[in-house]
Amino acid sequence: MFRRLLGGVAAAAVLLSAGAVAAQDISAQRLSDHIRVLADDSFQGRVPGEVGEKLTLDYLQAQYEAMGLQPGGPDGQWLQPVTLYRFTPARDAVASWTGPDGVSHALTGADLQLRSSNDSGRVQIADAPVVFAGYGITAPERGWDDYGDVDVTGKVVIVLAGEPEGELFRGEYNSAYSSSGYKKMEALRRGAVGVITLELDPAMWQRIAGRPARTRTTTQGLDPIPFTGTVGPQTAMAWGTAAGVDHGAMATVDTGRFKAVELTGVRLNVDIEEAREEIHTYNLLARIEGSERPDEVVIFSAHWDHVGVAAPDAHGDTVFNGAWDNASGTSGILELARAFSVSPQPERTVVFAHMAAEEMGLLGAWAYSVNPVYPLETTVADLNIDMLPLSGPTRDFAIFGKGQNTLEDDLAVLAEAEGRYVTDDREPEQNYYFRSDHFPFARSGVPALMPWHGVDLDEGGIEVGLPEYQALFSRDYHKRSDEWREDYDLRSAVENLTLMYRLAWDLANSDRWPTWKADSEFVATRARSDAARQ
Repeated sequence: MFRRLLGGVAAAAVLLSAGAVAAQDISAQRLSDHIRVLADDSFQGRVPGEVGEKLTLDYLQAQYEAMGLQPGGPDGQWLQPVTLYRFTPARDAVASWTGPDGVSHALTGADLQLRSSNDSGRVQIADAPVVFAGYGITAPERGWDDYGDVDVTGKVVIVLAGEPEGELFRGEYNSAYSSSGYKKMEALRRGAVGVITLELDPAMWQRIAGRPARTRTTTQGLDPIPFTGTVGPQTAMAWGTAAGVDHGAMATVDTGRFKAVELTGVRLNVDIEEAREEIHTYNLLARIEGSERPDEVVIFSAHWDHVGVAAPDAHGDTVFNGAWDNASGTSGILELARAFSVSPQPERTVVFAHMAAEEMGLLGAWAYSVNPVYPLETTVADLNIDMLPLSGPTRDFAIFGKGQNTLEDDLAVLAEAEGRYVTDDREPEQNYYFRSDHFPFARSGVPALMPWHGVDLDEGGIEVGLPEYQALFSRDYHKRSDEWREDYDLRSAVENLTLMYRLAWDLANSDRWPTWKADSEFVATRARSDAARQ
């Protein structure tokens, strides 16, 4: 059914510059075939460092070789090595604090939960001063600075979780300032030796304190502040009282008037030991070199990994196949690469990146952002795909992080030309913008966009599409039931991939640089490298 109409002169101009590919050039059958292979039981849930990794990477490399693409990794290789560290507490952390009177108070896990946050797993800090820094946010574009003039060099910073409520930040959608990763990075930048999150809810603190210590996995050089932790309200109140702090100051933390307060005379001692295991895995990258500006790069990304195997369920199934998450997105990248491989050579280089260890915390993408193969300053954009829509055609094109950058404006022109519209993901409580591989690019300043599952069906609208999506997500997300199905409806996936191709083609054949919008938390990071794009 032909339902799309050109939507005006601007849309027509973008379509012409995008070298509009026909929808049939993106094949639902090929997508399904790729998903079927990658989600096979023999791949054992595609865990980094295990048998499914080699099967996955070999399959991807063979597909790119058959297309005639070049290796896109370092030194002309297909693979970019990524070293992961898995940490497990070797013993209970030892901690204590002293107040102005010099009396030492031992702390247990019921008072303070601690983890190392460096590359060694070993932390010993004595007599560190303590500062309460509100939410721990400095956001110049919003006129917000919790730190003020307080020097936190060599000190431990106490912060509240999340961010202030209201439209000054992003309303119902959290900004990146709410993330623990940002707070660690900001505290580290200011010279702090640790970040402890204050949990004000006694019931929530009891749940946190009662959880058994779990392994954590990270990658090299990622916000290496020595330690992190969580403290309950009773212990934090004792620190504040000992320092003579007016607890009424807490009432101002959401106003923008609050400034960090040193807990005078309070000192913290921390001794943490965690066993470290190294895991060696890989990102895989393929590329089509640009004909005129090869050093300017458009990146498509998707993670190849999933969560492996577990004890048999009631049906005897042990494998988390990850067909939707993210064999589908991986297949989408392959299909986009195929479309580019049969198109004229682009002016800019186009890279197709398959990231490792997303399910462990976006670690392959974080590793790339720390050690990029292509300079981030001249990376035009990252277009990330994590879980293709599985439905009939939709009027909406949902994205994560709506309102952040001009990529969505370009996409909106292309969508409008087909009678469609761009919308947010409709699930602010999920914080999706921080949960996939586009986010490390965004935090590094690279404009990034990720499409999501539309729900405004051509036939049935939101009334039908939303409950269908919710049922699909509830049934399959991170469940053993996420297996390849012969009856996949990939029509919406084909539509979205076609628009993603057109968006990327336009970027790859222009001299335009997408930008962050003025109120984005990433605009200042990108601005620091403006000279590289002149």
